Amino acid sequence: MSSNQAAVGASSKILWRIAAITTMGSLGFGYDTGVISGALPFMSLDPSQGGLGLTPVSEGLVASALIFGGAFGALFAGQLSDRYGRLGVLKALAVLFALGALGTALSPTLWTMVATRFILGIAVGGASSTVPVLIAELAAPRHRGRLVCQSELMIVSGQCLAYIASAGLVHLFESPSVWRYMLAIALIPAALLYLGMHFVPTSPRWLVSKGRIDEAKTTLTGIRDTQREVDRELKEIIAQCEVERRHGGVLAKLNEPWLLKLLGIGIALGFIIQFTGVNAFMYYTPMILKETGLGTSAALIATIGNGVVAVVATLIGMWLINRMGRRTILLMGLTVVVLAQIFLGVVMNFMPHSLLQSYLALGGVLTFLFFMQMCIGPVYWLLMSELFPTHVRGLMNGISVGIFWIFNAIVAFAFPVMLSVMGGMTFFLFAVINIGSIVFCTLWLPETKGMSLEEIEQFMQQRLGGRKWRAAQVNAC
Repeated sequence: MSSNQAAVGASSKILWRIAAITTMGSLGFGYDTGVISGALPFMSLDPSQGGLGLTPVSEGLVASALIFGGAFGALFAGQLSDRYGRLGVLKALAVLFALGALGTALSPTLWTMVATRFILGIAVGGASSTVPVLIAELAAPRHRGRLVCQSELMIVSGQCLAYIASAGLVHLFESPSVWRYMLAIALIPAALLYLGMHFVPTSPRWLVSKGRIDEAKTTLTGIRDTQREVDRELKEIIAQCEVERRHGGVLAKLNEPWLLKLLGIGIALGFIIQFTGVNAFMYYTPMILKETGLGTSAALIATIGNGVVAVVATLIGMWLINRMGRRTILLMGLTVVVLAQIFLGVVMNFMPHSLLQSYLALGGVLTFLFFMQMCIGPVYWLLMSELFPTHVRGLMNGISVGIFWIFNAIVAFAFPVMLSVMGGMTFFLFAVINIGSIVFCTLWLPETKGMSLEEIEQFMQQRLGGRKWRAAQVNAC
């Protein structure tokens, strides 16, 4: 093996190790959002039976409390990470993860549960906006797609672990208070994230923005293959930071029309991913299956299929992401999602309750999740990490992901109520919304494959800077 090949292998291993540590926050994100699907059936029991006496409305409130907290956490974590650095923010979020997990596990009442879920949501939302940005700023362009997608892999792995833990605990413990153990397990990824942050380097782009160029060079030397690559990238980062400093403060920069258009694209992408209805499936699949006549225990076991399919699909998506354009993958995923939702609407509306209906409904859910997690989820988080300029990346990512969480909360709160009122017609409504999403992505979504973060910034400024803007497309390398 040549010295160059050895250097390439060593730097790749370092980057993958950094991503594995950093994405403990994503694992906690996934577990905390997925575990509620297993806990809700037991939390709905009467307090005398060990539950919290939840109704369809209060179920939506408990599920959405975390998500409203996520919106708050994403917004402020983005700004704080621009000021104090990504690592310090992630350490603080790890502490919040632990406090929130412990608080939800011990909650004696509905309102205590809502409050502690909100605190947990701050950590989940903060991690969702900070982890992909840190990975993107550390990764070289050729590695960025797969490394950022590792965050999505850990999210769905956390959800899969939540489903397995929920089903396993139900079979191990007959106590109706088993939901408390489900929630307490979230302490584990919180501890791993806090400890792991001591072994992750600081973002070189953030260091340069703070004038700490020597430290940025040292960091790049440890995670790039050659000194030539280090010098070239450092030069690009410094040049871009100089341009940004000459354009005034953050608020002045956000008044620039092209940045507002770019922020609008980021917000629209959050709407698109949430109004696929993905989290309605992740939170409420047992409820959907129980509508077909399946029992609670059987529904929880069937939900494990959600997690397994999501993990496999994300692995395939990581392989595809550097071989196909972001835009192509997203449009393919949305097309299949619409077809799966129409299928679910037909099954839920026009078939009698039976085992066949349960199997067909589960098949529709799994098909939906496969293409959602292979084509849509990874592309969203990747675009959020690379679309925005360095000097306002934390702020714009925080705003976009914060509103993403608000969209998530709307879906989580409304879905159980809509399902009880509209039944299977709910899926037809999602299908109509997603047809609109396909039209938007066809007209407005840019392609960023094969470009450095600095090249993406210059490209987007050029494309969005004029009075009129047409769909930004480039021929990827």
